[in-house]
Order: sequence, then C-alpha cells, then structure tokens
Amino acid sequence: MARFFRLGTPPVSMETYTVSGRWQARDGWQSFETEIQAENEDVATEHAYAEFGSRHGLKRTQIEIEGVRA
Repeated sequence: MARFFRLGTPPVSMETYTVSGRWQARDGWQSFETEIQAENEDVATEHAYAEFGSRHGLKRTQIEIEGVRA
C-alpha cells in the first residue's frame, strides 16, 4: 500500500539576481559579477558569500558585496 505525503511548503518562484562586488585575492582585490537564482535579494547575497567562500576558501570579511539587482 503506497502513501503519498506533501513535503514542505510549495516551491517559491525563483528570480535571477546579479550580485557584484569584490573579493580579496593574493595580489589585491578582484572584482566579480555573478548571476544567482534566489527567492529575494537577501538570499542571493547569502548564496554569493557561500559560493565565493567555498570556491576560493574565503571568509565573509574578505568578500565585499557592492550591489544586488534583479
């Protein structure tokens, strides 16, 4: 006998945000601009911190977010 359950909340519509800023590299600050799909600007900012932190081994203090736009 199979049972089906709803899991969590319904999916939220994702929007594409462009996050720009700079990160601290070995030879100075490097600019970046990346597109991230997220629910809102705050989530897009958090994803940018997580992505650059994991990709380059950076802490949040080594990443400066200058702007987020839809």
